[in-house]
Amino acid sequence: MVVVPRNLNIAALEAEYSQKTPREILKFALETFKNIAISFSGAEDVVLIDLASKITNHFRVFTLDTGRLHPETYQFLEQVRKHYGIKLEVMFPDAAEVQALVEAKGLFSFYEDGHKECCAIRKVKPLRRKLSTLDAWITGQRKDQSPSTRNHIPVIEVDSAFSTEDHQLIKFNPLANWSSAQVWEYIRALNVPYNKLHERGFISIGCEPCTRPVLPNQHEREGRWWWEESAVKECGLHAGNLQK
Repeated sequence: MVVVPRNLNIAALEAEYSQKTPREILKFALETFKNIAISFSGAEDVVLIDLASKITNHFRVFTLDTGRLHPETYQFLEQVRKHYGIKLEVMFPDAAEVQALVEAKGLFSFYEDGHKECCAIRKVKPLRRKLSTLDAWITGQRKDQSPSTRNHIPVIEVDSAFSTEDHQLIKFNPLANWSSAQVWEYIRALNVPYNKLHERGFISIGCEPCTRPVLPNQHEREGRWWWEESAVKECGLHAGNLQK
């Protein structure tokens, strides 16, 4: 196992790996960092899990259970767990914070005052708890997922949103240069499990109240928080994208 110095030159590594394949990037990440995990929720992430399973038998996967996911998503999580024989490290929101929000504003306050507060409680804070225990994490972000916020994501970066003065967190985005078509070509070619909601027009899948299918020629992120006019369709999990 490679010993990673605190002064790891991320800019140089990004330049070196920016045009390498997802497998090469993922292999470097898994071999370089012992305390690293794949963030899993959607189609891109299960591609990463499939790639990782062909590199090593020892890799970690975590997921966020917001308590508001589609039934199909819960079934998908279980299907992936069994298919790859992996342990899913599931992060839940703080029950007291959820209870306080629901008692104060009801179950659907985000339709009136935006999704940020609910996402912060159900997604961002649980993610922060998990990331505080890791040295690096791996995401399925792609540049073409959101031209306004993800067009310039690197394949390797310091996570500016979740790093602290005492904890530098490294973030890998091995699929940054892939298109949606490439992701689905991989899934179909290798019979990789996928969320059955994709068969009903859902592309980008989040919580049940905040996700809907998209129409032909609509961008995939238009199915998320559709009642909001903002083109910045981020929940806070990748807040560093807003700083680029």
